Amino acid sequence: MGASPGTLTLVATPIGNLGDMTFRAVETLRTVDLILAEDTRHSRRLMSHYAITTPLQPYHDHNETRATPAIIERLHNGENIALVTDAGTPGISDPGFYLVRAALDAGIAVTMVPGANAVLPALVLSGFPSEVFVFAGFPPRKSGALARTVEGLADEPRTTIFYVSVHQLHKVLEALAARLPERAVAVARELTKLHEEVARGTAREIRDRFAKATPRGEFVVVVKGIGKQRRAADDDDDDAQT
Repeated sequence: MGASPGTLTLVATPIGNLGDMTFRAVETLRTVDLILAEDTRHSRRLMSHYAITTPLQPYHDHNETRATPAIIERLHNGENIALVTDAGTPGISDPGFYLVRAALDAGIAVTMVPGANAVLPALVLSGFPSEVFVFAGFPPRKSGALARTVEGLADEPRTTIFYVSVHQLHKVLEALAARLPERAVAVARELTKLHEEVARGTAREIRDRFAKATPRGEFVVVVKGIGKQRRAADDDDDDAQT
């Protein structure tokens, strides 16, 4: 009888402050047979900090199709493998979903060691309604698609969250200011790090603030919705309780 299949474990890592690594995450990365990392050079610094000596192998957008079959085979042969991203939770705006889907299709057990991510801290620190929200990933790079995305927020009742690179920040803020100038916006920068900052104001005010100078760092842009919207299902629940 062959070995029982191993487990694929997604492990969240700090988004800036190394102290945000959980005990369970460290123990998991120490005991698996292999760690798949989006950027092994970046991940080695984290592994060195926590004295983790498990072998690292790159897994990213450019090799996911080629590398996945061999990884699935190793899992079938009984190895336990962890997947990490450069920062935060794997599978969110990175190639992790591709491997998770392949593992599930192959009957491999998949589990998660939760931890840091940038979405929830930015949402909470914005001060905007958080009971219902939309994470929209990275906004489109092309001007036309970006304009359509922003126009779609005109009637959006929910808080919407974007990851924005430093190279796209001015373009995104300009699009928001042009189409939704009075909408409340928050820009979170360098979350959990020494120079953490959250700028809040109207889209026009935030555009003008960052037009003066673009600070370095990672950005999360949070756009307040136009207001609460009750779903039909909520109304049905209320009717059932009366």
